[in-house]
Amino acid sequence: MLMDSKPTTIQSLDRINLRLPGETFEAIDASRCARSGNVSRNTWITEAIEEKLRRDRLEDQRAGSTNDHA
Repeated sequence: MLMDSKPTTIQSLDRINLRLPGETFEAIDASRCARSGNVSRNTWITEAIEEKLRRDRLEDQRAGSTNDHA
């Protein structure tokens, strides 16, 4: 993945533009509607990103513990 040439600063809350195909928004909206309560797209996407980051951390931990026994 190429890094942007602009310097990056991380703020406690930052805004980005996200381009996704219409089909992806339709799938997100279907998932949101299946949940109880009112969940915004932003909340749904934020939760999905957090879930993916947790899975990646767990995979990294498992890979590290597997390499410890080599």
